[in-house]
Amino acid sequence: MNWFIAKIIFQVICGDGEHTPQFDEQLRLIQAKNEQEALKKAIDIGLEEQNTFNNSRDESVIWSFIDVTELQRVTELKDKTELYSRIVEPENEESYVDLIEIRANRVRSNCDRQTIDTLLGSSLSL
Repeated sequence: MNWFIAKIIFQVICGDGEHTPQFDEQLRLIQAKNEQEALKKAIDIGLEEQNTFNNSRDESVIWSFIDVTELQRVTELKDKTELYSRIVEPENEESYVDLIEIRANRVRSNCDRQTIDTLLGSSLSL
């Protein structure tokens, strides 16, 4: 068996769709005999996870499977193995870097909160 990373794309539509277009790009780890089986599994995931529900404002929310846009074989699963790579060519370099910094700060903030929660949790149990 081989491991693959599949990028599965969903479109998210809320209410009447009068909002900024939203797409969810998911990277999924898939185990399969070959690329064809991995692609089939990725498509099955997309189809199975399409969903329609009402949000807290009682608006319809639709998660619609678009397609599998990338499929990469992972040759080895070990510490520091590269699982995914993509070259990005943004229209606006400064905006792209700003967005990366915002996302990185959010990750750091979440990690810091988890560390603090863990420390507080362990000190409360003393």
